Amino acid sequence: MATCSGGPASAPRIGFVGILIEDRRAAAPEVNRILSECGDCIRARLGMPWRDRGVSVVTLVVEATTDQLGELTGRLGRIPGVTVKSGLSR
Repeated sequence: MATCSGGPASAPRIGFVGILIEDRRAAAPEVNRILSECGDCIRARLGMPWRDRGVSVVTLVVEATTDQLGELTGRLGRIPGVTVKSGLSR
């Protein structure tokens, strides 16, 4: 999949995605590739390496359909060492 295309069935909504990366060196390149491909629905991004805990935290603000959010979080969630949680407005 080249982009987070989603579907035309639902209107975009505001939401968030929280990403925990446990092995930054192994997972970050794939995480960044997916985020770049899905950049059209990402409105803000904050990334913070938490070195003393051995994790990195990325928070996204998105404007996406449920299909787009599902595609983004599903792709990220399949990466070993990555945990993803998300929510959308009503």
